[in-house]
Amino acid sequence: MATAYHNLSSCDINNIPDASKMRVGIVVSEWNRSITEKLLEGACNTLGKHNVPTENIIVYHVPGSFELTFGAQQMTKYGDVNIVIILGCVVRGDTPHFDYVCEGVTEGITMLNATQDIPVIFGLLTTDNMQQADDRAGGILGNKGDESAITAIKMFDFICRLKK
Repeated sequence: MATAYHNLSSCDINNIPDASKMRVGIVVSEWNRSITEKLLEGACNTLGKHNVPTENIIVYHVPGSFELTFGAQQMTKYGDVNIVIILGCVVRGDTPHFDYVCEGVTEGITMLNATQDIPVIFGLLTTDNMQQADDRAGGILGNKGDESAITAIKMFDFICRLKK
């Protein structure tokens, strides 16, 4: 759903499940760091607001967005986490590189979600310009890091309810 129609950054906190027992891995791209660090800050703040202990938030950085899939896969294997969030930002340029990176990460994260027992939350911004990225990293359209954290909490709750 397009951001203009739905913004989880301002969701009703009373509808968010308990996350105090959640252990989350976050894999963050270093590329476009001015954006990805804002996404990371939003995700960590939101997790903290919903009682995820600071020591249960494990953050690793990878060089670029394409490496997010491998980072997430390694986190599902060795991170001792319940959920993985990937955070990155790809801005369209003058070459097809944007399309290849976005498609590769999307397919990779989809594959991980289909083959792993740990959900991987897709927090990759794919924008036409830096202004759109800023708008989604704490700007007028909220912070997609917040939204990724809320999604992670809800998926953690989903898994907990299934295992009961």
